[in-house]
Amino acid sequence: MTISPLQKERLKYIPKLPGMLRNGIAEIGVKKGEETCSVADQEKIKALFPNTYGKKEITFEKGQNTSPAKKQVVGVILSGGQAPGGHNVVCGLYDALKAIDKENELYGFKGGPSGLLEDDYLIFDDEYIDQFRNTGGFDIIGSGRTKLETEEQFAVAAKVCKKHGITAIVIIGGDDSNTNAAVLAEYFAAHNTGVQVIGCPKTIDGDLKNEDIECSFGFDTATKTYSELIGNIERDANSAKKYWHFIKVMGRSASHVALECALETQPNICLISEEVAEKKMSLQQIASYIADAVEKRAAEGLNFGVAIIPEGVVEFVPEFSALIKEINELLAGSKADEFNSLATWEEKYAFIEKGLSKEAMAVFEVLPQAIQQQLFMERDPHGNVQVSLIESEKLFSAMVKAELDKRKTAGTYKGNFSALHHFFGYEGRCAFPSNFDADYCYSLGYNAAMLIQYGYNGYLSKISNLSKPAEEWVAGGMPITKMMNMERRHGEDKPVIRKALVELDGKPFKYFEANRDTWAVNTCYLYPGAIQYYGPDEVCNLTTRTLALEKQ
Repeated sequence: MTISPLQKERLKYIPKLPGMLRNGIAEIGVKKGEETCSVADQEKIKALFPNTYGKKEITFEKGQNTSPAKKQVVGVILSGGQAPGGHNVVCGLYDALKAIDKENELYGFKGGPSGLLEDDYLIFDDEYIDQFRNTGGFDIIGSGRTKLETEEQFAVAAKVCKKHGITAIVIIGGDDSNTNAAVLAEYFAAHNTGVQVIGCPKTIDGDLKNEDIECSFGFDTATKTYSELIGNIERDANSAKKYWHFIKVMGRSASHVALECALETQPNICLISEEVAEKKMSLQQIASYIADAVEKRAAEGLNFGVAIIPEGVVEFVPEFSALIKEINELLAGSKADEFNSLATWEEKYAFIEKGLSKEAMAVFEVLPQAIQQQLFMERDPHGNVQVSLIESEKLFSAMVKAELDKRKTAGTYKGNFSALHHFFGYEGRCAFPSNFDADYCYSLGYNAAMLIQYGYNGYLSKISNLSKPAEEWVAGGMPITKMMNMERRHGEDKPVIRKALVELDGKPFKYFEANRDTWAVNTCYLYPGAIQYYGPDEVCNLTTRTLALEKQ
């Protein structure tokens, strides 16, 4: 296999483990904490998880290893979207299992959870796994978005595990995947299968976090990758001095990525979806806010700038959310076929105008035609608008231009406005992991093996104290049910892991809030540059600005 010089060097990198896990396996003991409860809806969650609810958090510490000697046959699944460092979770898990007992085996189920259901797997060995150390991507076994959520699926999973003598399943995924891990763990416990389930917190969106899970893996690398690109664009903007760049970044349900990139690069504008919702901002208010910065910079002869737009911001605009709900109702059932049968946009527009309320139509009318049409593109499997397909960066630049045209007519704006558009998403999902993510992910996998060896079920692998050097990181585990609440999904109340939104009273947002007015008018750009893998610690082993501010 031909590999790049960087990959060749990265294969040699030895990830750093928490000091506790560097002890010999025989010297890793367990310290038990307090019993836990779910973040909300305690009685309902307890009733749904009678075998795995309320368990104690645990921390690994130096001491005698009291786990029973037992051959482990473990299955691992990569679930959901890719995130840098996933390969190192698998490598850490593999290395720990072999350190415990060379006879232990690790099965990789291919293509995500469906690999478990279809019994499609490979058995890892040194030669195969060594090709993927410290590399990006999920191509080691592939990923998928099949959900493990029905009794029939659980029964099939139990049958496959029994066939191979599997003692534990490790699910590497985000909030939905780890919710499924919790439900699967409960099923395995209720049916006395003897199979454990351990989760690992993954998502570049950064919304799988709480007081225990300080950071989901992949967030560090992805935001550093996006910030490099944004910094490059800022430098180009400051060189050409003639374009406003509207940059959409990942984050449909929360704005952690946008906020981190803003802290890294100091753009003129960054929208935070949670603030938009808190202030009940309208589309026009957002457009006017951006236009104000454009006008003030133009008055200083600065007809250029950079605006960061979170992927899901439009869903946080109350009037837009109401419009989406009405469109979903408008196209429910056979009405979708009726709409799709119309030949021209004019006919479709008349259909829409007739079906929407006066309030919803008032919002729809101000949207650029391209955005109007995107709202009626291909639906998701539930027949709803696919908000992620809406080019919100183009929506806001068009609305800003319309607002500036009004101001130019009124004589208050005399600048030139020309917009360019970007969307950074896939660029960050499979990047070579930063040293932080390489270390963190390897530690999560190594730690998962210790949780398995000690017999824990329905736990999330947990590495904390992450703002400190790896030697000071703390390894342990927490019951997944601690993160859960009940939410309405597809007409039913479902137990799910609560997504973590940007906290508007948190230190990262407060720092951003205190500086953004200056950044809006002045050119204060920072240019982070490419991720560095070799060199001084202050360059190569930085955590995110978000984590550094949170732990001040």
